[in-house]
Amino acid sequence: MRTDTLSNEEREEFKLRCRTFLDEHATGIHITAPDPRDKETIALNKAFQGKLAEAGLAGLTYPKEYGGAGLTKEHETIWREVYSNYPDMTTQLTISHGMCLPMLNEFGSEEQKEKYLADNISAETVWCQMFSEPGAGSDVASLQTKAELDGDEWIINGQKVWTTLAHVCDYGVLIARTNPEVIKHAGISMFIVDMRDPAVEIRPIHQIDGGMHFNEVFFTDIRIPKDNLLGPLHEGWRLATSMLMYERVAIGTGSTGGITTPHAKRLIEYAQKSGTISNPVLRQKLMKLYCEETAKSLVSMRTRAELKAGKAPGPGGSLGKLHGSKILRDVRSLINDVVGMEADAWAEGDRGQWWGRLALGSFQAGIAGGTDEIQKNIIGDRVLGLPREPSVDKGVPFKDLLVGTQKDS
Repeated sequence: MRTDTLSNEEREEFKLRCRTFLDEHATGIHITAPDPRDKETIALNKAFQGKLAEAGLAGLTYPKEYGGAGLTKEHETIWREVYSNYPDMTTQLTISHGMCLPMLNEFGSEEQKEKYLADNISAETVWCQMFSEPGAGSDVASLQTKAELDGDEWIINGQKVWTTLAHVCDYGVLIARTNPEVIKHAGISMFIVDMRDPAVEIRPIHQIDGGMHFNEVFFTDIRIPKDNLLGPLHEGWRLATSMLMYERVAIGTGSTGGITTPHAKRLIEYAQKSGTISNPVLRQKLMKLYCEETAKSLVSMRTRAELKAGKAPGPGGSLGKLHGSKILRDVRSLINDVVGMEADAWAEGDRGQWWGRLALGSFQAGIAGGTDEIQKNIIGDRVLGLPREPSVDKGVPFKDLLVGTQKDS
């Protein structure tokens, strides 16, 4: 990655290069029929990302030898600012690029980087994250999926849940227990798993908004190479924490830069067309949403500026994540005020369908990437320095904890 400062001429040339590419390729995601499994959407995302890679605009700050563009963080800032004026063409690549890619780059071995990075950057392969389990949601460290070393292979058995887009992913980053004799946080490791392996079973989870992009994933004696260990053995919790930081930054700051108010803009336009914009109470609510989205954009810009300065993602990323969840709660309420019954009762193709699905899908914002309650704990503990909640299992080996199926033992 280049570290030099761009001249004004270089900035303008790069802006023009970005706009020229986006004018041609960022035409929006147009799906003619319902896409509950997001397969059409991911195909369009991959096609766009492939063209981006061909144009030398993908993975801007990643080294050229790994498929990146080898440019500066200033280039990335410019790209985000320009991209904010166009439709987002990579809506389903947030996990693959915002979480898995930086983890591979930061913790992957030289061989792993050479094998995986370029295809990830170009979206030739798409990646998912597998942390949560039926008995280990907010308390992920209580996970029971286990990995046992057998010669030159790891054998993995267990179950993951809420795995976004697992059914369209080529690889996944998984955490599993490698030592039950120590405290729960200490005996976890991180692995790279081929999602196309026959020993991986993927079952859809049907959502209230009609979608099925979450999944249950089952591993039955899946064997992976010993070299698929990502990072040091038994340090999976440290890596998982880093990945969650990347996740909250990715969710909290989005794919673009600058000040954006997408939900307020759409709702204001709808209110103007329907004539309800004259209602003073509604106008006040819309203005409040506009202010909330503006404030979130400013916090996101600060977070990105810290990353540009070379700082690793920290607990401050939870601020953007929590704020985004609050904004969607406000959006859900405003949809009822602005769109009304059309968003509650609609048939396929009706005008209110998009709004209804947005309202229903908004509930997941308070769960994905860590619940609102977890974000508040992180902010209180690690940002504000407040006392931590008491831990009842401190110092207890995992095998002695009554968690998951161990409760029946």
